[in-house]
Amino acid sequence: MPKLIATRTRIADLGKPRIIIIGGGFAGIELARNLSKLKAQVVLFDKYNHHTFQPLLYQVATSGLETSSIIFPFRKRFAKQDDFFFRLGEVNLIKPEENYIETSIGGIRYDYLVIATGASSNFYGLDEVEKHALPLKTIEDAIKLRNKIIKNFEYALLTDDDELMNSLMDYVIVGGGPTGVEMAGALAELKHNVFPKDYKELQMSHMDIHLVEATDRLLNGMSADSSKKALQFLESMGVKVHLNVAVKSYDGYEVILSNGVKLITRTLVWAAGVKGNPIKGLKEEVHARGNRILVDEFNRVKGYENIFAIGDVALMQGDKNFPNGHPMVAPPAMQQGRLLAENLKRLIHKKDLKAFSYFDKGSMATIGRNKAVVDLKAFKTQGFFAWFIWMFVHLISIIGFKNKLFVMFSWIWSYFSYDKSNRLIIGKMEDDYHSVTEKTSERLP
Repeated sequence: MPKLIATRTRIADLGKPRIIIIGGGFAGIELARNLSKLKAQVVLFDKYNHHTFQPLLYQVATSGLETSSIIFPFRKRFAKQDDFFFRLGEVNLIKPEENYIETSIGGIRYDYLVIATGASSNFYGLDEVEKHALPLKTIEDAIKLRNKIIKNFEYALLTDDDELMNSLMDYVIVGGGPTGVEMAGALAELKHNVFPKDYKELQMSHMDIHLVEATDRLLNGMSADSSKKALQFLESMGVKVHLNVAVKSYDGYEVILSNGVKLITRTLVWAAGVKGNPIKGLKEEVHARGNRILVDEFNRVKGYENIFAIGDVALMQGDKNFPNGHPMVAPPAMQQGRLLAENLKRLIHKKDLKAFSYFDKGSMATIGRNKAVVDLKAFKTQGFFAWFIWMFVHLISIIGFKNKLFVMFSWIWSYFSYDKSNRLIIGKMEDDYHSVTEKTSERLP
């Protein structure tokens, strides 16, 4: 069968300004939605055909939610929006001098280009760790991690070797931000409420959950009270928290920490940092720390008049309240998307642009059942009320009415049943039981 090679994107020139958005994350989606009434052609490129609600990826990874409940197809989201086009493909190169981009499915001209490519895991040059650790940035990552967690316990049932059993049942999570804290709490709930019923032959006392954070406290972006309470919650759930400690190496079996401590695990979850996903073709001087793109107060890439960057990939240094750039989370990305939509309208109509200023509504993280911390402008709270606020905010933020219902039903079911119903292994794992035992025997003296 001949190989299909796309040489053009098949998007007709309508004689209207063409705005190309690269990336359908929180920033890209919000921008496209707010351009619906502009007389312009909006084209969205993404390597996936759906938007992922990333804050709940950890719940997919720990069997709390189905994959379909936190993803939503782009075509369905914009089905009623005129002059909107979606193309499944990766953008490989920007040619600013030609107002042109090259993609995996062909090239296309633009009048205005918006880079909203988000971020990926930052392993800070630890190549061996990157090779063996499991990130949690995409729905594929979540499925792979869920497979790993469940299959580890299936394999633990098959051995009498205590070292092998412990390596399969122990987990190390690196990074004490919201993702790391929430992942640790979710694993602790599996240990206490679910796995004892599923794996009666195993002693859950063998299951250790380690959370490693390089600084002196958890949740660095939140208040000291919330940080302290999150630590208390986790420790009360049996999570072993290591502060002021960094990971030096991990070979897929042994974690070596900066204080010399060694941890044995088959599963290291990396939630320690992110870096931007820029695209080739821009001037070298626009690339800043963390692989982010320097933008001015209008989210315009420095040195270009019609190229913009928003969300995690953008580094804006002109906001007086955030001189070192905005946090790489959803709220600033969405606010930038909304304002850029307005500014593109103003640009097309030859009006002055509005400068971006991030309105920080607060931060929150959940640790587990009835346990969360919330820092809002008006007040701070921890415990059950904070947990309820966290659920409400995340529920209303999910795209799609059906998805909201699925998530709400799953949460209600889990709350009253103390169960997580999506303990499924999807697809074939890279390692089978025999390869796991062989790797272990090679390390024994």
